[in-house]
Amino acid sequence: MLENIRIILVGTSHPGNIGSAARALKNMGLSRLVLAEPRTEIDGKSMALAAGASDLLKDVVITEDLKSAIADCSLVIGTSARSRTLSWPMLDARQAGRKLVAEASTGPVALVFGRENHGLNNEELQLCHFHVSIPANPEYSSLNLAQAVQLLTYETRMAFLEQEESVESEREAYPTSEQMEGFYQHLERALLKTGFIIQAHPGQIMNKLRRLFNRARPETAEMNILRGVLTSVERAADKSEQGDR
Repeated sequence: MLENIRIILVGTSHPGNIGSAARALKNMGLSRLVLAEPRTEIDGKSMALAAGASDLLKDVVITEDLKSAIADCSLVIGTSARSRTLSWPMLDARQAGRKLVAEASTGPVALVFGRENHGLNNEELQLCHFHVSIPANPEYSSLNLAQAVQLLTYETRMAFLEQEESVESEREAYPTSEQMEGFYQHLERALLKTGFIIQAHPGQIMNKLRRLFNRARPETAEMNILRGVLTSVERAADKSEQGDR
């Protein structure tokens, strides 16, 4: 999925920013860097600032303009300061990350950054489906290009990890209601056998234990372990009872 997320730098004029952006991408597990209409070449400074991400610079794609860079993308999000003259659907950084990850599962998507001095022009912004703005301090809102790339790729990675966790959670098998009832009956039987619950005066122990395990929501594998523990307790109680005789 992350390979479908394309980071595009438009009109970049400082080679160091290209290297720093590559480093930011690799930190967040991204690898697709595109330079659209660059005003500089990748040089030794780019490689130095990329640190361990020079492999991204070797695989960088260069296009003559933004339109060429996004031709096969189904979603394009452009970075922009909020504008009163160009009304466009706006996202915050977290929303942008989630939207990129959600749509990257079906094909290429792009996150676009503009020139260091004046960002994306209106024509380029109109090629984007959404604009994303970083709510920096209004008294000092100037962000270095690589800083902006790092912030937005971080949110993209967090959205990716969030989705991975959700998918992993869905894969976990949980016991059915019938299986849970079997566990509660087993639990009660074991507690009666050990004397923890008195048959004549059971009180609210089982109700409280039900609430505890319903809240914990054990997975099927965990439930099997608990059942094994209860069986072991029952056997120990049986041996103790036979010894007393």
